[in-house]
Amino acid sequence: MWKKDSSEGSDRFEYLQTLVTEFQDTDSVEAKEQVLANLANFAYDPNNMENLRELQVPDLFLDMLTEDNANFVEFGMGGLCNLSMDPESRDVILQSNGISLVTNCLSNQREETVLSAITTLMNLTTPSSRAEITDPAILQCMLRFSLSESPRLRSLAAVFLQDCCSQEQVARAEQQMQGQQTAVGIPLPKDD
Repeated sequence: MWKKDSSEGSDRFEYLQTLVTEFQDTDSVEAKEQVLANLANFAYDPNNMENLRELQVPDLFLDMLTEDNANFVEFGMGGLCNLSMDPESRDVILQSNGISLVTNCLSNQREETVLSAITTLMNLTTPSSRAEITDPAILQCMLRFSLSESPRLRSLAAVFLQDCCSQEQVARAEQQMQGQQTAVGIPLPKDD
């Protein structure tokens, strides 16, 4: 039985390695998008975490967040969202300047990307990262999202404000927003 698990693990690693190599070697944007989508899905399975970290997939996903291709950004953000549930992967993301890269995705036009960014920020919240994640600018963004017409965005922003922030932080952010027009600077995402 142990041997089967061991060979299954190495087959899994080889398959994931093939995907990463294909992403790096192909010139086809469509093929890259397909590989990224597959890697993001594999990042949902805890059994793949160690292999994905060894293959530096968290860095690949982080790199995608600054691409011009909206699908690259969405799949990269989705992959990070899945990886961020794993404590070791979370630490890799945090050590790679992940918070600022993820925060930049809050202004994305795609609702899926924004939802993944909010969830990722929640998953990245640790005692040492909490201050950066509950920065007043992020709180004001979440307050704007909590007024969104999208039920998903509205609900997730409310959960963020409740779970990641103190009542005092939220009250201070609300005070800072008074007198400012809501949703200035950050467009609300469109549902594609």
